[in-house]
Amino acid sequence: MRSRVWGCTAAVVLSGLMAAGCGGGKGNAGSASAGTAPNAVSGDHPVSVTDCTGARTTFSAAPQRIVTSNAAALELLLRLGAGDKVIGTGFPPGKGTLPGPLDAQAQKVKVLSRSVIPKEQLLGSGADLYIDTFAGMGGMGGMGGGGTGDAPTPQEFEAAGIKHVYLKSTACAARGKGAVTDLSAVEADITSLGAITGTSGRAKDIVAGMRAKVAAVRKAVGGTAQSKRPTYFFFDYDAGTAQPTVTCRRQLANAVITLAGARNAFADCDGDFRQVGWEDVIAKNPDWIQLGVRDRGSAAANSKAFDEAEQWLKSNPATKGLKAVQQGHLLRIGSERTTIAGVENADTVQTIAKALYPGKVG
Repeated sequence: MRSRVWGCTAAVVLSGLMAAGCGGGKGNAGSASAGTAPNAVSGDHPVSVTDCTGARTTFSAAPQRIVTSNAAALELLLRLGAGDKVIGTGFPPGKGTLPGPLDAQAQKVKVLSRSVIPKEQLLGSGADLYIDTFAGMGGMGGMGGGGTGDAPTPQEFEAAGIKHVYLKSTACAARGKGAVTDLSAVEADITSLGAITGTSGRAKDIVAGMRAKVAAVRKAVGGTAQSKRPTYFFFDYDAGTAQPTVTCRRQLANAVITLAGARNAFADCDGDFRQVGWEDVIAKNPDWIQLGVRDRGSAAANSKAFDEAEQWLKSNPATKGLKAVQQGHLLRIGSERTTIAGVENADTVQTIAKALYPGKVG
């Protein structure tokens, strides 16, 4: 990727992000896992971002009233130091589910909906920015829409004075090409939000921390031959058990699983999510199964949900004979930190690798 300078205007493009501004020394480039990322300076506006189709939205200044579609987007803003700009969220994080002081900050954010924010409430929220995690996520049941109708149109967002941007690594996954095998798209989301909110320095530090964790895992397990790597099935318990929903090669979970030194049992299916039959899971007979449970709002409720998911696998005639079930290779890791963009994607890589390669990963 290249940066070009015309007079006093510097343009740097990264995975749909363009930061433009005048002044000496801005727009320096740094190394990224997939190309070169901008090292933007806090307050370096205007900034433009693109949506899943390439349509561009420009910010002349950092937004002051932000609504997030879910806990993942909220957490990223809190980590970036822009949490004081958030005026509301959907799918709020349960008390105690975010680490350290982030939890206290998150609990102060107004909850606009416990699920998808209704269209009318979103448009009337007074926000100047809406960060959307779900648009285009076919496996999430059209969660980009409002709870009482369709999602707002671009014209409705504009009329309400709300700019609409995406966590593209999650929301746009179904439109991608090829397998997702690293966290570069998540890093681009973090870099993008940092540029938009004027917190690029913090974004750079966060990305560096994630890369260090993943690099340590790669160093520990990278020498394992592909054929020797265990197969891994993400069991999306909350998507329903009558017909399993699997994570395919374009879904972020494929990258998390791959980086952890495993082989996604359904990496051969195109797209992000797909429904299959239990006979397909039985045919794969994975070495490990992740009990993918979404946050229930408390540690006790989450534990109960994990118990239920494990018991279902152990008691169901179609699954109780699976190798992973028989050997007790069942990992209790939340869905969100595996399938939705966030800092904890790197933590999940470590968690999975520690279980699959005991003694090798610190």
